[in-house]
Amino acid sequence: MLCALSIRDIVLIDRLNIEFDGGLTVLTGETGAGKSILLDALSLALGGRGDGGLVREGQSQGQVIASFDVRSDHNVRALLRENDIEDDGDVILKRVQTVDGRTRAFINDSPVSVAFLRDVGRDLVEIHGQHADRALIDPDSHRDILDTFADLGEMVMAVREAFTGWKLARKTFGDHEKAIETARREYDFLTASVAELEALDPQPGEEDALAERRQAMMAHEKVAGDLSDAFDTLNGGGSPIPVIANLWRRLDRKEEAKALIGASVDALGRALDELEDARSGIDAAIRESDYDANVLEQTEERLFALRAAGRKFNVTPDLLADILTAMRTDLQSLESGEEKLRALQEDLAARHQALSEAATALSARRRAAAADLEAAVASELPDLKLGRAKFQVTMETNPDEPQETGIDSVEFWVRTNPGTKPGPMMKVASGGELSRFLLALKVSIAERGSAPTLVFDEIDTGVGGAVAEAIGVRLERLARSVQVLSVTHAPQVAARAGGHMLIHKDEMSPEQVATRIGLLDAERRREEIARMLAGARITDEARAAAARLLEGTG
Repeated sequence: MLCALSIRDIVLIDRLNIEFDGGLTVLTGETGAGKSILLDALSLALGGRGDGGLVREGQSQGQVIASFDVRSDHNVRALLRENDIEDDGDVILKRVQTVDGRTRAFINDSPVSVAFLRDVGRDLVEIHGQHADRALIDPDSHRDILDTFADLGEMVMAVREAFTGWKLARKTFGDHEKAIETARREYDFLTASVAELEALDPQPGEEDALAERRQAMMAHEKVAGDLSDAFDTLNGGGSPIPVIANLWRRLDRKEEAKALIGASVDALGRALDELEDARSGIDAAIRESDYDANVLEQTEERLFALRAAGRKFNVTPDLLADILTAMRTDLQSLESGEEKLRALQEDLAARHQALSEAATALSARRRAAAADLEAAVASELPDLKLGRAKFQVTMETNPDEPQETGIDSVEFWVRTNPGTKPGPMMKVASGGELSRFLLALKVSIAERGSAPTLVFDEIDTGVGGAVAEAIGVRLERLARSVQVLSVTHAPQVAARAGGHMLIHKDEMSPEQVATRIGLLDAERRREEIARMLAGARITDEARAAAARLLEGTG
């Protein structure tokens, strides 16, 4: 329950510290005293929309702190632990609002997002009233309210899990189907490409090896031409070796001329030996050379074929082997993918059937629960002077479009008078009627699920004494199981409260006022209820009537 509320510099409130007890507590005060400001401040602490205009005039920021005593098994504590927020002791929500419109949010002194603060606040407090932002009015919440009333949590979870499984299966099937369609369109290309690459049989690193070999052979080719010319010169028909050999033999036989030509004969012999050595060396070099025109041609053909394939498939030649492997896999996937596609389709159909069955069963339970909820609300309406009105749970079912919440949309409709057309509760009911419908609805569902603190914002506005009495009875009934705070103008409601707080303005100076709030003792409480009965001038008759109201509810 809400234990304490601390407000600093919010609109007319400079400093306000309020402590709350369990049961029913009413907040009363004259119009303009600041009751709506108090609720705006509480809403801010619960994650409501911030606004720089909430900051008290002349201040740079305001803040609201709401402290809650939360039982150990409440889901809020689990939520805090999941987000690494300390959850020992009270749960303290804090919101700082700056005048420039920015806000900061904290839970137990840990910074949190406003969205997270709102999620926690929604589990701790429900604020009910005539405004569109109050609980129960939003049609998007009506299906959840019906599910809570009928205790359908497990069935809702089963549908949600079935929907998640079906959605995943649908995506898996769709993705595989697209892959198969793509493979079908590329089948001829893949088949021809695989045949071409298999014939080429590319190997990783082959291009570099071939390029190096080609470069070496081209270098040898240049040397080989010169060697061949040199060998032809020394060994062909125009070789000087035979001529020199013949000359050397003729001169070597001239014994009588040895003294004259001996040195020349020796020089010719040496020249002949050198030429022979040169011819033998060149011949050996030609034999040992790595150059072979046929081999070079074959090497170039292979290298150019690899590079052409690389350009065709837009990869480096080293990756052609990987491309071949991938294309083989695509062909195999196409062949085996058809069978897998059929298996996925069967799984998808089975999951859709499971979802349909779970959603249909949930829908049937919802329809039965809708009738029970209509009856429960109807039983509350006569005492609230809505005996001729009708509360209706409108359900629309679309089995063809299942969602994670099932196949139903739910909205609460009402008919305020016989012969009129039912319509959405927010549109058809007047402010006072809407408040009473909401109270009847809340009383009907409170025992099935409720936040630990309920706040009712002037739901008795514009009603007579008998209706106000009925409202008070129902608020008192709710307060037996949860904490109830009610901003009220009805003395019949105020008289049934366990605690009564008065909101009033305190004139701090001729130009400045501040909102104050205080818990009333028995005497002051009787005086306040007398004021509510009589207006500005409190009479003895009003005091006596107030006493009778208090005694009648004691």
